[in-house]
Amino acid sequence: MGEVLYFVIIFEYRQIVPESEILTIDVKPGWKKGTKITFPEKGNEQVNQLPADLLFIIGEKPHEIYKRDGNDLVVHQKVSLAEALTGTTIKLASLDGRDLSVPVTDIISPGYELVIAKEGMPIAKEPGRKGNLRIKFEVKFPARLTPDQQSALKRILGD
Repeated sequence: MGEVLYFVIIFEYRQIVPESEILTIDVKPGWKKGTKITFPEKGNEQVNQLPADLLFIIGEKPHEIYKRDGNDLVVHQKVSLAEALTGTTIKLASLDGRDLSVPVTDIISPGYELVIAKEGMPIAKEPGRKGNLRIKFEVKFPARLTPDQQSALKRILGD
C-alpha cells in the first residue's frame, strides 16, 4: 500500500530499422483493477500506417488476508464465544507493514462488523486519503459444554 511499484517495459518493433525503447509505468498506490495506461504510438508499426497505441491494464493479485472492496479493505476474523461476549484485541499487520492493535469492547453478535477509518486503500485521485478497514467477525461456538458449564452460564446469563 505504501510502496510504489515500477514496471519497466522493453520491447522491439520493426520499422525500417529495428528499434528498442524503455517505457516506465509508475504504478500509484490505490490504483484499481482495470486502470488503463496508454503509450500513444508506441505499439506495432506497419508500412504506410501510424504506429498503434500500446495499452496496459492494471490487474490485482489476491491477498492472503485482505480483500479489496472499492477503497476499503475487508478482513475476516474468528473469535471465541468468550471473546465475543467479553471483548478482545485484534492484532493485524497492515499492508504497509505497520502492526495494528484493535481493541474490541462491544459484544460481537452475528453479522457484527467493526470499521476502522482511514486504514484501507489509498484513494488514487485524493492523495493523503484512504478508505476504511472493515473487520467482519465469525464467532466460534464451543462444540459442547459440561453440565457444570451449562449451569454456570444459565446462572450468569439467566434464562
